[in-house]
Amino acid sequence: MRQTHWQQLADALDRVAASGRQVDFWLRDDDAAEPSAALDRLVSLVDKYEVPVVIAAPPALVGEALARRLDGHAGVGVAVHGWAHRNHAPPEEKKQELGAHRSRVAVLDELAEGHARLQTLFPRSFVPMLVPPWNRIDPSLLDGLPGIGFVALSVFGPEKPSPFKLVNTHVDVMDWHGTRGCRDHGSIVADIIARLRQVCGDDEKKLDQTGRTIGLLTHHLVHDEAVWSFMEALFTRTAKHPACRWRTGVDLINRSSD
Repeated sequence: MRQTHWQQLADALDRVAASGRQVDFWLRDDDAAEPSAALDRLVSLVDKYEVPVVIAAPPALVGEALARRLDGHAGVGVAVHGWAHRNHAPPEEKKQELGAHRSRVAVLDELAEGHARLQTLFPRSFVPMLVPPWNRIDPSLLDGLPGIGFVALSVFGPEKPSPFKLVNTHVDVMDWHGTRGCRDHGSIVADIIARLRQVCGDDEKKLDQTGRTIGLLTHHLVHDEAVWSFMEALFTRTAKHPACRWRTGVDLINRSSD
């Protein structure tokens, strides 16, 4: 009888647990700017399963309303999502806010203002992590990030050699180039299992500490019901599994310094 994708994930996690090991998972959700029904649903879901989340917020669009909504949720961290999530690339290029289309000084000044703004609005939950809009940043900016106060950078995909600490996401639930809804659940789970094998298998020796995580990427404002059901199913199977540790933003930054 053919195994379901969820059973395949359960078996993979059971093998990790049997070896006496654990895997670090983390959840990054992008684009929060103000309270919404979708944000309420996200916060309720992560509270229910005690799964921490790093919410990437564009500082120019965030105000006191979001700060009040997220205050008191210990598992919620807030990271800097660029400045205004505004594209500065020409139409023939991929969208980018933190590119080489403006002066380096102008971009870093915006990031410094964004860092200060979110640190003030979210004094207990601020995470000194930069999440570039569209997961793109010009490499020439990286050496300017520590001076602003950033400790880590998070984009999408396998961690590559970098002069700056990376805490990436690796599995996206959204079908951006097709339906713009949830991807097939089996395909998402297959990506998680593939990353699990990389983190715990033969490829582990190729990974430094910053690459030994499984990062799930979500965007609460555009979720359809299939995304919410996938997240609930995943959390049900992983939140209390002995092989899994769902990490906070602070955990990730501390680990990236190991």
